[in-house]
Amino acid sequence: MKRICLFPGTFDPITLGHTDVIDRSLDLFDEIVVGIGVNSAKTPMFSLEQRMQWIRDIYSHTPKVKVISYEGLTIKSCKEVGAQFILRGIRSIGDFEYEKAIADVNRMMDSSIETIFLSCSPRYSTLASSLVRDVLKYDGDASQLLPENILRELKKA
Repeated sequence: MKRICLFPGTFDPITLGHTDVIDRSLDLFDEIVVGIGVNSAKTPMFSLEQRMQWIRDIYSHTPKVKVISYEGLTIKSCKEVGAQFILRGIRSIGDFEYEKAIADVNRMMDSSIETIFLSCSPRYSTLASSLVRDVLKYDGDASQLLPENILRELKKA
């Protein structure tokens, strides 16, 4: 059976912390589906199409990484893509407590889908998309925060 994992998030934008988690999980799964959750209550800095394209560009050399968008419950999206696992990156104890609560509810809804927690590499443990958006908004140097392809594209704009 193919081991398919859904890595959900808003990825607004995808950061080096996100890519660290994806890169380190490549050997764990046969397919990683990066699922960009669409939340009508949030107004993202970057369009859904832009975020999806950035991820496709980063992983264009890695056919086992796919990108989708979805609305609603992550557990339902898992069923739609055939994922048996949900991947979550953990930066801190606070992240773990929040993510564990979500994992417990997901398990109640479908006990066949396991949540896998992968701690971030120490150098990315404080990196959050919200902080990156602030750096970008105020023209700060995001070179240690974002993948190279995103930095190049943002410099063009």
